[in-house]
Amino acid sequence: MKQFTVCLPVLAALLAAMLPVTGCQSSAVPTGFPLEGLSQIKPGHAMRSSTSDPNWKDGNGDARPIAPGQTLVLADLKGPGQITHLWNTVAAQERGYSRLLVLRMYWDGEATPSVEAPLGDFFAMGHGIDHPFSSLPVTVSSDGRARNCYWPMPFGKSARVTVTNEGTKKVDAFYSYVDWQKLPKLPAKTAYFHAQYRQEHPAVMGQNYRIADLAGRGHYVGTVLSVRQLTPSWWGEGDDFWFIDGEKEPSLRGTGSEDYLCDGWGLREMSQPYYGAPLMEGYDAFARTTTYRWHIADPVPFEKSLRLEIEHKGVTFNEKGEVKSGFEERPDDFSSVAFWYQMEPHRPFPPMAAAKDRLYYDWTKLVETETRLADAKASEGNLSAQEGGAWGGGKQLFWTPSKPGQTLELNFDLAAAGNYELLLVMTKSFDYGNCQVEIDGRAVGAPLRLYSKDIVTKEIHLDAGALAAGTHTLRFVNRDKDPESKGWFLGFDSYMFQTR
Repeated sequence: MKQFTVCLPVLAALLAAMLPVTGCQSSAVPTGFPLEGLSQIKPGHAMRSSTSDPNWKDGNGDARPIAPGQTLVLADLKGPGQITHLWNTVAAQERGYSRLLVLRMYWDGEATPSVEAPLGDFFAMGHGIDHPFSSLPVTVSSDGRARNCYWPMPFGKSARVTVTNEGTKKVDAFYSYVDWQKLPKLPAKTAYFHAQYRQEHPAVMGQNYRIADLAGRGHYVGTVLSVRQLTPSWWGEGDDFWFIDGEKEPSLRGTGSEDYLCDGWGLREMSQPYYGAPLMEGYDAFARTTTYRWHIADPVPFEKSLRLEIEHKGVTFNEKGEVKSGFEERPDDFSSVAFWYQMEPHRPFPPMAAAKDRLYYDWTKLVETETRLADAKASEGNLSAQEGGAWGGGKQLFWTPSKPGQTLELNFDLAAAGNYELLLVMTKSFDYGNCQVEIDGRAVGAPLRLYSKDIVTKEIHLDAGALAAGTHTLRFVNRDKDPESKGWFLGFDSYMFQTR
């Protein structure tokens, strides 16, 4: 199947512009063509709330910093009107910042937000990471740093859009557009836009993961689902269940997670107009997946209530590491954003998970490898602290082996025994080789392929297994190299051991 390659942001914007916002419609029969209706002059006045420099003639200070705990008001609008486009890009040094920045929207002076979600998850990329993709209502570019949303968001009296920094470090620069239409009036029975974040880290055994639990009248339009698997193999055999208007048995029942997400026989990384898995790291332990399913062509109406659940089932293993079942509960990390429109005031959302609990790691425990240079040992090749802006602390541990079998070793101490995950922040480059990670002489994970045409840093997550308290040895064994690589080198930015 070919990728969707037309200009999605433009089409989505046009679709939003086509929506009848005053009750006036063309007498022509709708065809569904994306450009349909553009010949009809739209009422209202185009408006924008942005972070533009107040000194717009001479200044270029077009961003705002956000201190920890501070809330930045992106828009404070007087209606009637409709937000048609959101855009932002962020300069932030804190790891996981897109899960630490929380986007909230309030319609018509309401006390509790109708939209409440981490910034990244709202723009359909979970896990606190930046990653690009294209879909109909949401498109993210610039390597995941430029976020665009075209969901139409009407309001009668007022709209207030905010972003709060719930992290521990200052956001250096937040750039934002909120494009909207000032309108004479809204049509009767206009429904308001809602979005809610939920998570279970890990999913609770004995019950389905709940994506939405809504009260009122409206229709459901989209799901973003992010999963970090805590054990290997396939996590997504669980079915989706929709309980509409108080049903005891769901009238919509699924046949598997990948089926609800419109794919089949597992998932693969892709972006389509209505569905996709823009992040798909595979099926190893600690692999991360983010998926979306937009119910634009097939919204799910409800008159009184809607509850959407999905099973967290898949492949499980026995104590010997043999497959136990292909359809059994797994305690993987689940998080989601539900998107819907409804008429009546929404039920107040339960409190979001605390900022630190939305991340998988305590990043303060990350060890910068250049601080371990004096303790590191290489069987052959030079060891140095290489400077560069892409690395934490501005440096990385750089090793220059010249043939297979050469090794780099670091000792590390663990205060307590336990089952550990090893997080490595490694560099990939045009002159890097492949290596095997070992702990105390035991191979951990598959060999790492560190060649890349461009210089990039990547998080690598490995199951370190059971480790006793005390001193251990982390070893990198040089194996071979990609035929296109110009060298055997290894760049190692940082690492962390964390109990599972």
